[in-house]
Amino acid sequence: MHKAFTYLNLLIISTILLFVGGYPFSVDEKESDTVVATEAESSTVYRHRLYSEMGLAKVLDFDIFEKAMVGYEKLTAPNKNIFTIIDYSKPSTAERMFVLDIENRKVLYSTLVAHGKRSGENYATTFSNKVGSNMSSLGFFVTENTYQGRNGYSLIIDGLEKGINDKAKVRSVVIHGAAYANPAVIKNGNRLGRSQGCPALPQNITKPVINAIKDGTLLFIYANDKSYTQTSSILAGTQRFAAK
Repeated sequence: MHKAFTYLNLLIISTILLFVGGYPFSVDEKESDTVVATEAESSTVYRHRLYSEMGLAKVLDFDIFEKAMVGYEKLTAPNKNIFTIIDYSKPSTAERMFVLDIENRKVLYSTLVAHGKRSGENYATTFSNKVGSNMSSLGFFVTENTYQGRNGYSLIIDGLEKGINDKAKVRSVVIHGAAYANPAVIKNGNRLGRSQGCPALPQNITKPVINAIKDGTLLFIYANDKSYTQTSSILAGTQRFAAK
């Protein structure tokens, strides 16, 4: 009788513990979902605030800025205080390269930048990762060291997206200055001159821009290209950011 009572009590106690033990687990799951939602909401709020504080509304669509920030937040780099965005959805006659000081919430440089000669005329519409394509590449890059080359003071950039821009160094796609990227060229041909795939800058601003972004900062090159937004592993899962 005593043993039966003991077994019965153990069975009841085990059942109660199982029930009580299961309940907090379900609460933890709900709390976890709430935490994720809160973090996502905070990230969106942060992006909007950053966009507003830097006064980007007049020069860069928020949709493009948000795409850039998705990668910025995912990627690691030696110096994340500085972040550069090139918006090739704009014509070459417009300033479309923006060097952002994330830490101090300001735009350091806003400048013209050339695209590859086979990417398009005034607008860049076609992109490639192939050697000899003479086209620009899209996506996320990290800057490396500087050197003196045939185009003068230049900056090496390394593509971070396999199959999209990871051959940038093999192709010698670098940031450099060029006479064909100077504003005066626009008056003669209604567009900037074009490179062999490099983001080429006006010569008078090349050195300060390169010095600001060298040695491990992130660079994002964007265009209205659905194939990029659909295949980029960095932008994966951000379907609401699909190119217009």
